[in-house]
Amino acid sequence: MTAAYVEHFGLREAPFSKEIADSDLWLPPSKEELVDQLTSAIVERDSIVLVGDPGVGKTCVLRALRHRIPQAGYRLTYCHNVTLGRRDFYRHLCLALGLSASATAGAVFYAVSTHVQEVGRERTHPVFLLDEAHLLHQDTLDHLHILLNYEWDSRALLSLVLVGLPELRDRLELRRNRSLYSRLHRRLQIDSLTPDDTGAYIRMRLRRAGCDREIFASDAIAMIHEAAVGAMRDIDRVATAALRDTARRKRKLVERDVIARVLEADARRD
Repeated sequence: MTAAYVEHFGLREAPFSKEIADSDLWLPPSKEELVDQLTSAIVERDSIVLVGDPGVGKTCVLRALRHRIPQAGYRLTYCHNVTLGRRDFYRHLCLALGLSASATAGAVFYAVSTHVQEVGRERTHPVFLLDEAHLLHQDTLDHLHILLNYEWDSRALLSLVLVGLPELRDRLELRRNRSLYSRLHRRLQIDSLTPDDTGAYIRMRLRRAGCDREIFASDAIAMIHEAAVGAMRDIDRVATAALRDTARRKRKLVERDVIARVLEADARRD
């Protein structure tokens, strides 16, 4: 059933749903340079660590990166569940390296060592992207640096991309992990959305839902940005609640007083 506020504003669908088709990829303007840096690192066969707070757009950046990496010459393997058991994790790793999936860590490293010449001659460079990498088991971190120490560091067997919350960087800085950290040549951070990003994001989501006019007053957008601290998931939640409140009051413009009520209600629930 279509939500009442969707009909009230003449929209085709709920504009701030979490479901976003890959074809509707939108990259915040302030993140363009970051995606360029990531793409450049992979082309140069570097390994990368990328950290950022929840909701700041890591998924948008990674989806943009996937589309930006040249299709010819690169094989991207994405692992979104790094809390898998060792067996399944290393099967993902085998797929990244273009080897037959193996059941154990030992089998993976045996496969790498016995087929290293074939892997090394491949014209396709493996890119292994581990999302939520702050949740990696320590024994997995202990093994990853071995993969990056190929032929005594003389060449890159694969590009490893570790993506996670800021505590990932804290873990990598520990003495136990310094060998791995030293091989992550690009250390990048994704910052919160800028105020301009927030305005562009809200307008983009509304436009894709069929809106061809301004629904949010500029000062209302500023309040949403400040409350969400630039996190898109929080923007979605506050903006949706504001649309519902505005529709109930039979108004056509989301104004500052509406955002204030929404945020006050949030504070009471907390």
